[in-house]
Amino acid sequence: MPSFPAAASDRRPGAALLLVLALLAPAAAAQDSRKAQAAAQRELSELHRKMEALSREQAETAARRDSLNAALARQAAALAAAAGALRETDAALAERQRQLDALEQQRSELQSRLAARREAIAALLRASYAQARTPELALLLGTDDPMRGARLLTYAAYLQRDHAERVQALMDDLDRMQHLAEAIDAERQALIASRAERERQAQALAAQRAAQQRLAAEADAQYRTQAERLAALKQNEQALDALLAKLQRAIDEAEREAARRAQSAPVPPGKGLANIRGNLPWPAAGPVNRYGNGVLIRAPAGSEVRAVARGRVVYAAFLRGYGMLLIVNHGDGWMSMYGNNETLLHAVGAQVDAGQVVGTAAAPLGENTGVYFELRHNGQPVDPRTWLARLH
Repeated sequence: MPSFPAAASDRRPGAALLLVLALLAPAAAAQDSRKAQAAAQRELSELHRKMEALSREQAETAARRDSLNAALARQAAALAAAAGALRETDAALAERQRQLDALEQQRSELQSRLAARREAIAALLRASYAQARTPELALLLGTDDPMRGARLLTYAAYLQRDHAERVQALMDDLDRMQHLAEAIDAERQALIASRAERERQAQALAAQRAAQQRLAAEADAQYRTQAERLAALKQNEQALDALLAKLQRAIDEAEREAARRAQSAPVPPGKGLANIRGNLPWPAAGPVNRYGNGVLIRAPAGSEVRAVARGRVVYAAFLRGYGMLLIVNHGDGWMSMYGNNETLLHAVGAQVDAGQVVGTAAAPLGENTGVYFELRHNGQPVDPRTWLARLH
């Protein structure tokens, strides 16, 4: 069976019961509705505070996200510049390699020419060696034409000097080419080192950008979550606004109903309970505990629940927190309530007499269960123990 929501020290009725009372006692219900309206207004104010705080958090998240995105844009530009520098370095390396290849080709050609010159010098040296074994005078006198012999000697000396000069020139060219190749290779090695450093920097930039992208994604996800929470709070705000409007309508209707009831037929019993204080019969039999605004009677399951005075049934249905609830209007602003019934035996509008069975008790399932009984006068709870007959 349902348990009651209030603790033993709690004197406040539940919201659902307030709504029932608003229908039953319009004058008092208007006051209760105003209390509910004030509570809803306080809840709305708290909701506005939460929405403002969440809006500030969302603005901070948006600023952080924008800052991260700006940093990502700067890193993208830096990465593009690093990639451009790498391309320039690669182009310079390719040019240096082309120069080295060209120098290698020239050196190969010079080495071939040097080999030919050396071969010519070797032939000349062999001839010179043979000549050295024949005195120059014999060479001049041993020919029919002494002038021709002199020319031969002069030409041989010229060839020897010419070959020597050409060989020296070729060797000088090779030496210059060697120095140039070494300079180009040193520059190429420097470019290789520079490229490695630039590539390391580009990789570091890429790692930083990946980390920034993760942070930006987290900030974006947080922003979306905050937006969803804010949307939910706005929905709650709309619901509270609707509740406040509904409560205001209930207040207005209760005031109109109070005016109508003032002109309606009186309740059959007559003058309420004012003259029988301390003499009301107990609604059920069993151990009694003070509970909330009334008392709990631990009556056996299925035992009879009786009206404490004559009146008219104005409510007979399930109410959350009170189980099967029956309310009797006794007139003159007095009402009695019987909660946690197993069955209700009368419908709304039925007239009941004092001591008449109006329901059967539900089985108590815990410490704070049993038939719940409460008295109200003009919508305000009164201690029923001062109105019920003394137990012996």
